Amino acid sequence: MATVNNIAGHTFSQLTKPVAKPKKPIVSSILLFHSSSQLFSKTNPSRNPSLSTRKPRSRVVVGSVTEDPDVITVTKTRDSKDPDVIAVSLDGTEDFEGLSSTSSPSSSSVASEEKEGDDDSDRLLSRAINASIVLAGGTIAITRLLTIDHDYWQGWTLYEILRYAPEHNWIAYEEALKTNPVFAKMVISGIVYSVGDWIAQCYEGKPLLEFDRTRMFRSGLVGFSLHGSLSHYYYQFCEVLFPFKDWWVVPAKIAFDQTAWAAVWNSIYFVVLGFLRLESPTNIFSELKATFWPMLTAGWKLWPFAHLITYGVIPVEQRLLWVDCVELIWVTILSTYSNEKSEARTSEASLEANTGSSSSSPPEVQY
Repeated sequence: MATVNNIAGHTFSQLTKPVAKPKKPIVSSILLFHSSSQLFSKTNPSRNPSLSTRKPRSRVVVGSVTEDPDVITVTKTRDSKDPDVIAVSLDGTEDFEGLSSTSSPSSSSVASEEKEGDDDSDRLLSRAINASIVLAGGTIAITRLLTIDHDYWQGWTLYEILRYAPEHNWIAYEEALKTNPVFAKMVISGIVYSVGDWIAQCYEGKPLLEFDRTRMFRSGLVGFSLHGSLSHYYYQFCEVLFPFKDWWVVPAKIAFDQTAWAAVWNSIYFVVLGFLRLESPTNIFSELKATFWPMLTAGWKLWPFAHLITYGVIPVEQRLLWVDCVELIWVTILSTYSNEKSEARTSEASLEANTGSSSSSPPEVQY
């Protein structure tokens, strides 16, 4: 009986004894170039659970393995011409060139941070220049207005200066209209069109001191060179065209102004700004054709009411000054119509250029 028990216990111990698992082939040699290197393999995670939870590292392990069908041999060669360029081969099936041994995943973030820093510096510089322009222009204007009586205002109180300065500035303006009317009206229109474009940019969402100086200068140049002089002769021509004093003259002048003259001036402003932006004639005239009617009808919401005062109350010589005051609103509309499509086209071109450059560059390979 004891013998039978001994035999059964021996047999049971043999059955429950763990069977030794076959060992996998041992890696013969591994050469590490970085502390973060990793062995790439096709080992099935179900066969080796420890590999399934291991996170991939950012570098490549270069080495050789024994003949194991589940392991991929990864080799890395360095370019003799450029030591920073390597080529990675997976079983000789595919090469990836252009990888730098000194690059890291954070290099792109560093470059983007440097670019953002440069953009911030350029933005601060542009804002400082714009602030200087606004401060200088405002200082000159206020100084000119307040020093109109500088020859004989010694001993005046502040109340007397504020009391007589507007009146004497108006007298000086009338004297300028008598001596050189065209130039005086050109200066006023140039200032108004510059400020009007600035208002338009702020209305479009740009910060107060981050306006486009070039765009504002173009609008002011058109106002100075064309609007002031052409308006001077237009209002004189309008008086010759309608020399009557009857009640219907004012509505007739308004109708003529908002059809013939508005169409001519809106087209001039749009076309000249397009040429100053160095756009092609095809783009200019196609956009003019698309915006001509919207610009004309937009003027009908503003100018008929303003011109009731222009042609009914204001004398001929002072009409442009009143019109330029209303132009601060109208130039905002004109500048928006004239620049929105150009800026949209410029942004689309820059976006396409960035997309093209990113697609032409080799893809970044991460491990």
